[in-house]
Amino acid sequence: MPKTDKTKKAEEKETQNVEQTEQNVEDGNVVPQESETVGDGVPQKKESETEKLKDQLLRAMAEYDNYRKRTARERIELEADIKAKVVIEFLPMLDNLERALQADCKDENYKKGIELIKSSFLETLKNLGVEEITEEDFDPAVHQAVQHVEDEKLESGKVAQVFQKGYKIGNKIIRFAMVSIVK
Repeated sequence: MPKTDKTKKAEEKETQNVEQTEQNVEDGNVVPQESETVGDGVPQKKESETEKLKDQLLRAMAEYDNYRKRTARERIELEADIKAKVVIEFLPMLDNLERALQADCKDENYKKGIELIKSSFLETLKNLGVEEITEEDFDPAVHQAVQHVEDEKLESGKVAQVFQKGYKIGNKIIRFAMVSIVK
């Protein structure tokens, strides 16, 4: 295939550019471009890209570590909340078992069965970390006062009677104790 005038001119121009570059290199007039090596032989552009990528990697690693820690904390908090919600739903059954034990019953085996069920239930609650609120001094953080009474035998501010037991898991109150207090 014969070469056209345009092709011949392009080849001549390319040849001139190559010759000019060779002449500049021989004369020492070459100015390094960004991608050419500077100093220790490492390309400057690649070095800056490497630093940028390292920075991005460190930031991504730190972000992932923070995410992992945050989700672990949220999981622990969520577990405690779920446990408390489930226990709250079962506490009325415990109250009913206690009422059944207080009722008069002629059949001792029946009463003993109720006691065994209650003790099993309390053991399960204990295994879940549920504790009964037993403070005798009135504390509004754990007690709900529903009645004031006068009693010469007890000091003012003491719990006179517990109407409904309160329960907590660790420091979290899941049900306040409903009490009457002495004036």
